[in-house]
Amino acid sequence: MKNIVVRNTTQTPIYQQIYDQISSQIINGDLKPDQLLPSLRTAAKELRVSIITIKKTWEMLESKGLIYTVQGKGSYVRSHSQMDLDEKKKATIRQALRETLETLKSYDISKEVLIEMINELLNE
Repeated sequence: MKNIVVRNTTQTPIYQQIYDQISSQIINGDLKPDQLLPSLRTAAKELRVSIITIKKTWEMLESKGLIYTVQGKGSYVRSHSQMDLDEKKKATIRQALRETLETLKSYDISKEVLIEMINELLNE
């Protein structure tokens, strides 16, 4: 599994970390349509996580329409149009922003200050 980083120091569950990174690779075109993903055992061994964690990740990817499984053959990246990938990317970003904004609301920070901070970070 190339470029997948699992961090034990974050509160994000490991299956979610792996899902986020693989879905990003699919949406960005780093993983190509019909590309075979590693077997559950191989992925678990390479990432040093349990097979159950990888199984849960693959199930999430399949339920979101990003991969498909052929019984006895393995799991493959599903083919998507560029428009479909762009929509999936926007939906993923929108969800991440929604979750972040929920957290930020508890800090009672103004919209203007928040936008200023975002602009500063984007310019780094």
